[in-house]
Amino acid sequence: MVESGVETQAIDRTHRIGQKKKVIAYRLIAQDTVEEKILSLQENKRELADAIVNADKSLLRRITSEDVEVLLS
Repeated sequence: MVESGVETQAIDRTHRIGQKKKVIAYRLIAQDTVEEKILSLQENKRELADAIVNADKSLLRRITSEDVEVLLS
């Protein structure tokens, strides 16, 4: 999973205020929510980008114009 900017800022802030111990951040994503859809889209985008970077030819052959649009959105 990818951290959002807000999550990253919150975790970083704990260290800036002097926290020396390990910080644990919990993410709660409910089923059938916008957050769940966003995570799914991010994962699909990551897989497409990895396939292009790594030149996975089997996946590159299956990429549709919709996939490219999602990747660039």
